[in-house]
Amino acid sequence: MSPALEIADLHAWHGESHVLRGVNLQVAPGEIVVLLGREGSGRTATLHATLGLMHTRTGSVRIGGTESITLSSHKIARLGVGYCAGEHEVFAGLSCEENLLLPMSADDGTLGGGMPLAEIYDLFPSLLAQRHAPGAGLPRGDRRMLAVARLLRTGANLLLLDDILEGLTPTATQAFMRMSPALKTKGYTMLMVERSVRHATPLGDRYYVMTDGRISDQFNASDLRNKHAALETLLDARVLPPHNDRRGRADSCHGGTLTDRGDTSTCHQPLQQ
Repeated sequence: MSPALEIADLHAWHGESHVLRGVNLQVAPGEIVVLLGREGSGRTATLHATLGLMHTRTGSVRIGGTESITLSSHKIARLGVGYCAGEHEVFAGLSCEENLLLPMSADDGTLGGGMPLAEIYDLFPSLLAQRHAPGAGLPRGDRRMLAVARLLRTGANLLLLDDILEGLTPTATQAFMRMSPALKTKGYTMLMVERSVRHATPLGDRYYVMTDGRISDQFNASDLRNKHAALETLLDARVLPPHNDRRGRADSCHGGTLTDRGDTSTCHQPLQQ
């Protein structure tokens, strides 16, 4: 069986800036792969290049065995690729259910259509409870869920998810962590870009790490424990235990500076000389 996504020697440019420098990665059908890296490392650019949103790119991007490097973005979408970058894909003036009922299939009849509304509500019960609420009035986590649900309605089966856990409350984060394995059992394939190691680590089957526009490391979920120290150094942030395992915030940081972004706690350590 062909990989759901196979990227080989991918180079891409923003204007004159060479942002991707020979990226190689694969995602198997039904797999959850997490792409980690610092800001500016090329994680989001990899998704944009896969989607055909960067005009200058070379190399190979094969989606389900089909070469897409020369295709326009709307033709790539018809291969079953969907992209979500947070709650921005939600129509604020429409109700939750109206957002889901909008005709938005990206396929040409070959993908089998999107997920039925009843199945969406089974997967996202909080959306059912708020189906008549305006999109603008939903909590941030529910707007993110609605954005993902809209993506599932398109018929896409390869989901490119860009920092969807960033800034969410612990409750919303846990809801997404339950959603991802459920989507996997339904046959969806996911490539997730995340900057928070603590959020991403329970989700992936495999992990790639990006540095300066290249893949600098890759490993399986079973290797994650042995990779923590390297990830701390590479991402310049200490990997903290789950909230309920901590014994005091100051002790958890071990001399670094602990900062919070939403529910994301990061301990910045001084670099070793």
